[in-house]
Amino acid sequence: MTTHILTLTCRNRPGIVAAVATALAETGGDITEARQFDDTLTGTFFMRVAFRLPQEIGGDGGFRAKMDGIGTAFGMQWTLSPQDYRQKVLILVSKFDHCLSDLLYRQRIGEMPMDLVAVAGNHPESALSVRLPEDVPYHHLPITRETKPQQEAEIRALVEETGAELVVLARYMQILSDEMSAWLSGRCINIHHSFLPGFKGAKPYHQAHARGVKMIGATAHYVTEDLDEGPIISQDVEHVTHADTPDDLVAKGRDIERRVLARAVALHLDRRVLVNGSRTVVFGK
Repeated sequence: MTTHILTLTCRNRPGIVAAVATALAETGGDITEARQFDDTLTGTFFMRVAFRLPQEIGGDGGFRAKMDGIGTAFGMQWTLSPQDYRQKVLILVSKFDHCLSDLLYRQRIGEMPMDLVAVAGNHPESALSVRLPEDVPYHHLPITRETKPQQEAEIRALVEETGAELVVLARYMQILSDEMSAWLSGRCINIHHSFLPGFKGAKPYHQAHARGVKMIGATAHYVTEDLDEGPIISQDVEHVTHADTPDDLVAKGRDIERRVLARAVALHLDRRVLVNGSRTVVFGK
């Protein structure tokens, strides 16, 4: 059996699930996991379906062709890919390489199924404490205020050259320009080493809901033109006490950053995150 993953987003209306289920039944598909969410505030419907097809059918058994018609009829945005498809990933890093090290380890043990095409940073590779695999090239792309446009052009060229489908800012301590953020929209994940977002003024809980807060703590989010305001994918918290020193806080911070970024990247790679305006729909395992 071969397993595929379908994700879709559209305006909610009757018949969506029935249409997809019927198409799967007609092509011999066996649904192994189905998650859906109807956002009553926006009238938007989200769905993720994992299904198996007999190997002798080959490919997707004609399901993609059926989805073309369904997608048009319902005005859907949808994706279909084999479950074992490994997305190409580019990681950007600065001197702090604990998140990079964690992602490399998870990939090596098979926990992070991705094709790491390159690592790039604004410091020389010698500044890193972690050693990259021999088949992963490192690109030193130094940056100053004056050379920022040229450096970002080099990053764009690297993304296009490698075919990177996801860019991960693994404590990359540079602010992307609005143009770069827009170009990477929906395919760039950042880890912020702080509690995001902060809410001021009236109705803070309403503001938190509008931003899709998951928890108070380190935050992994998609990059947008608004600095640290992108749709939140994952959050976590670490408790501290009066006995903790600043060094203790730094150490705890490194741990939570690693966890949150790894979780966000894994969810994205498994096609479990769908963007919902300034929020996300996360179909966790």
